Amino acid sequence: MVTARPRVALLAALVITALAVFAGSGVADRMGSGGWQAPDAESSYATEALEREFPASQPNLLLLVDSGTASVDDPAVAAEAARLTERLAAEQGISGVTSYWQTKASALRAEDGREALIAARIGGDETEAGETLERIAPAFAGESGPVNVSVGGPVAVQHEMQTIIQEDLLRAELIALPVTLVLLVMVFGSAIAAMLPLLVGIVAILGTNAVLRGLTEFTDVSVFAMNLTTALGLGLAIDYALFIVRRFREELDAGADTRTAVGTTLRTAGRTVLFSALTVAVSLSAMLVFPQYFLRSFAYAGIAVVLLAAAAALILLPATLMLLGPRVNALDLRRLLRRGKRKEAAAEETGRGWARFAELVMRRAPVFAIVTTVGLVLLGLPFLGVRFGTADDRQLPVGAESRVVQEHIRDGFPGSPGGGLEMLVEGEGTPAAYAALKDRIEKVPGVLRVEGPVTAVSAAYFSVLPDGEAVGEETQQLVRDLRAMPADSFDTSVTGTAAVLVDSKDAIADRLPWAIGIIVVVTLLLVFLLTGSVLIPIQAVVLNALSLTAMFGAVVWVFQDGNLSGMLAFTSTGDIETTLPVLMFCVAFGLSMDYGVFLLSRIKEEYDRTGDHERSVTFGLSRTGGLITAAAVILAVVMVAIGTSRVTNTKMLGLGIALAVLMDAMVVRSLLVPAVMKLTGHATWWAPRPLRAFHQRFGLSEGEPAPTGPGTTGAPGGPGEPAAEREIPEATRDEEKVTAGAQGA
Repeated sequence: MVTARPRVALLAALVITALAVFAGSGVADRMGSGGWQAPDAESSYATEALEREFPASQPNLLLLVDSGTASVDDPAVAAEAARLTERLAAEQGISGVTSYWQTKASALRAEDGREALIAARIGGDETEAGETLERIAPAFAGESGPVNVSVGGPVAVQHEMQTIIQEDLLRAELIALPVTLVLLVMVFGSAIAAMLPLLVGIVAILGTNAVLRGLTEFTDVSVFAMNLTTALGLGLAIDYALFIVRRFREELDAGADTRTAVGTTLRTAGRTVLFSALTVAVSLSAMLVFPQYFLRSFAYAGIAVVLLAAAAALILLPATLMLLGPRVNALDLRRLLRRGKRKEAAAEETGRGWARFAELVMRRAPVFAIVTTVGLVLLGLPFLGVRFGTADDRQLPVGAESRVVQEHIRDGFPGSPGGGLEMLVEGEGTPAAYAALKDRIEKVPGVLRVEGPVTAVSAAYFSVLPDGEAVGEETQQLVRDLRAMPADSFDTSVTGTAAVLVDSKDAIADRLPWAIGIIVVVTLLLVFLLTGSVLIPIQAVVLNALSLTAMFGAVVWVFQDGNLSGMLAFTSTGDIETTLPVLMFCVAFGLSMDYGVFLLSRIKEEYDRTGDHERSVTFGLSRTGGLITAAAVILAVVMVAIGTSRVTNTKMLGLGIALAVLMDAMVVRSLLVPAVMKLTGHATWWAPRPLRAFHQRFGLSEGEPAPTGPGTTGAPGGPGEPAAEREIPEATRDEEKVTAGAQGA
């Protein structure tokens, strides 16, 4: 289809992309910045019930009233505060307005007597609440008579985080695109060829934005997913385009015409790209098993961008190559750097360098395998001390208004603000029954003070102040104890920051085995379909997991323990947001499989052709070592650009995955894979007869299938079996001399 009508394919892609631009416009404004709470958890039920029955119990908007040098009880200050309270209560979408000047509650007054709070509830979902905040915040923030007003609370934190993420994403794109283009020119040499991966990436990103915009009509989508869209859109587009363009140029160098070169490229590298996209999509789809929409959003974005990048690489890119033909090598900007050395000679020398490196590793395979494995395990040891928490205002940069408000409340107001628990009590009750329940709550270990009950027709709630940190282990245990406490005829449920954390951890613990199981089982199956081996899929899973140890260790050492916090400009909270390790595992594991597929496909192709195990490993690394390294460096640049975000979780995501990608490409693929395959020898390719027959019928391969029938044995038949005696295609023989994939590397 592509070779017959390339102009039609390009025109169709152009029209679809234009429609995607229109459909995806404004997608970020419809996204949420929460999603860490499990919607089916007890805390979620209690929060919704309290919001419905007792709006004042769940304020999400706080006005911090600063009286300067005067006391908040000064008559002029009190009069202005009363006026502000009345104005706020009159605003559309506002309910449950209360203030220190109405209740004289000590929790709403700073200990120094110079600040106090007006609290309210903004109704609606995150989008509606954000729109309400944008409308009313300018009318209240700033100087107002004798006081100065600052706007804070959960709604303000989420809205400011959403705004900053959008700004940071634009800046990251402005950083990543030109740097990526320069690196691609260095890799490809040709400026024309360097533009092709960016073309594929832009199409994938724009298409994914349209998909996410459509999903916002039916479900909640996190604004954080926009970062993954940009990173994977560019990163995978570059991976796939590198692989396909490299193979296309290789076929041209071997003497094929343009149509034949495109056909061979799609039959070989194209098949591997499709297979790789499926493995990455499976890793990301595992996040769909979790109830938190924060994680599910990354699955939506990741699956869409991976499949769109693969589609663009398999349709748009070959159509472009059909029209370009040999002109894909035009505008070679590296000629001045070669000092007269022929392009083919330089590429061949690079390939020989990787081949010599592979031979060195395999000569000392036990040493490289042991030292590398021990080193990776040691790098991951800090993760054993991980502490899980919840995201709060300290995700924002220092100086953000909503963070400043929350810091004033945290440092200057009594009673661990934000750390209180609410116990919802449902059922008909009498004052005596409520009093007895309150006495029982006060006797639970870890309770500092109990306030309430606040009653309605058939429900009430108690405010429970813990004697400990807001989300510390003691407070989490208090949540469990309160839930286990007998309540006679009442139905009780507990919510609050610590309760949300407990439910989130429980939800992840319940679903994590399913997610890991999906990733492992499908990875084993897909790698078997690629290689026909029983051992290689197991190696792939284990080595991929090892490649992530440095990332997890660094996350704890840097972001939890606060090392390098000054240089990286973030505030350590002493814990890691619960969902982040799950997200980083799924994304990094998928990207590791991406590189693993590229390497294994070339090793398998050569093994099918020759039956020489060690030569196949050397060949595979010589042809893909530079390619994988270049792709990893470019993807790391994109992730580091994402990591320049001022929001801590986004910074952690970008820098952590950048580290994982580099460790996988430069340590695992370059050192550990050839060392382990040397140690396993020809047994690497063994499979029992039924599975061998299954692979021969349904398996995938980048190389042409080995002949079968009388007189042929075929390399895949078992360990030690010789390759079939057959005519080797001229393009394959020439491949021994020309390493087009190393031209860029």
